[in-house]
Amino acid sequence: MKIIRSRDFTADRPWGALDIARMNGISMRLHWTDQPYRWHVNDGEEVFAVLAGRVEMRWRESDVEQRTVLETGDVFHATVGTEHVAHPIGEARVLVVEHEGSV
Repeated sequence: MKIIRSRDFTADRPWGALDIARMNGISMRLHWTDQPYRWHVNDGEEVFAVLAGRVEMRWRESDVEQRTVLETGDVFHATVGTEHVAHPIGEARVLVVEHEGSV
């Protein structure tokens, strides 16, 4: 049994994470960040839920860069092969659900 108060979580570096659970090869991690990640493609699907703050999510479709601002409570689903990058606007706390060991 765990209770995690995401609003209180901070890390010592951008994208530092707290492992919440591993279930049948899927990991759930709480991330804190105030810096962009990097462009990447996961080896499976990824669900990205903004728990606090705002994040500009960028992704590429047919080599065209798309972007949207995710507000607290918004969820981004990256399908297999979706190249994407997250740019927090200030501090953000994000729950990421993905294949264990994914980038």
